[in-house]
Amino acid sequence: MAAVDDLQFQEFDDAENLLAANRDAVTVSIGDPSSNPQKQRRVAGATQRGEDDDLLGNDDSDKTELLAGQKKSAPFWTFEYYQTFFDVETHQVLDRIKGSILPWPGKNFVRLYIRSNPDLYGPFWICATLVFAIAISGNISSFLVHLGLPQYHYVPEFRKVTIAATAIYSYAWLVPLALWGFLTWRNSKVMSIVSYSFLEIVCVYGYSLFIYIPAAVLWIIPSEPVRWLSIVVAMCLSGSVLVMTFWPAVRDDHRRIALATVSAIAALHVLLAVGCKEYFFDSREAEHPLGPVNSVAADKMSPTMKTT
Repeated sequence: MAAVDDLQFQEFDDAENLLAANRDAVTVSIGDPSSNPQKQRRVAGATQRGEDDDLLGNDDSDKTELLAGQKKSAPFWTFEYYQTFFDVETHQVLDRIKGSILPWPGKNFVRLYIRSNPDLYGPFWICATLVFAIAISGNISSFLVHLGLPQYHYVPEFRKVTIAATAIYSYAWLVPLALWGFLTWRNSKVMSIVSYSFLEIVCVYGYSLFIYIPAAVLWIIPSEPVRWLSIVVAMCLSGSVLVMTFWPAVRDDHRRIALATVSAIAALHVLLAVGCKEYFFDSREAEHPLGPVNSVAADKMSPTMKTT
């Protein structure tokens, strides 16, 4: 019977009481062996997914972009329809300007700055600022060239504002329209990795023109080397944004078509810059300060000079 009594169940104190009695005791916690590995795998998987999202881009951003395109928009004849194109934060505009000034190889300008919220606010005001910068700088440059000539009378050339506005806004709207139509046609022929909307292309072209604003101010300096240096730097920075943005859209096309498209984009960009410089800041004006307007004033003074 004594053996039976030894087999009886006994009640033990709680672990806290036992540890209080013997503080040198070692405790071992036994849990579900299958729970910890799963938890560890979940944590490791979440960490790995986070690293992949940082490298490849989070899928939530793509879903947001898709949902943004599914929003109901107002009719195009209403003010609310065009108001959405100017709904952009100041820091977004500044980031896009910085991205257009400092292009980074391998980075897509549309993917990084534009696609989340394309706007017309930045392109519109950048073009307007560039128009007045070119026109005002051209008038100041002409004034400085003829300064000190007794027969010269300064007359503001307001027509330069109209000509500059026509050239800049035509380039910023018609070229993107033609490029968008061409890319849409080629995408129907050849599978492409990247496709752009018309608004995104307008944004790229608009923000790429920002670098010409400080360049136009430097054109006031009556020095041809300084002018050409500023225009070359501006063309390289601005043109690299266009090439790096639109090359992924055409690189899967036939090689000749892809190269021809990128060459046409670069050629039109160079044509705009060189054309504005040569028309509004003609180097021959510095060599021959007495222009057509001043020759009329000189003719009026010639009779008095003859009588003397």
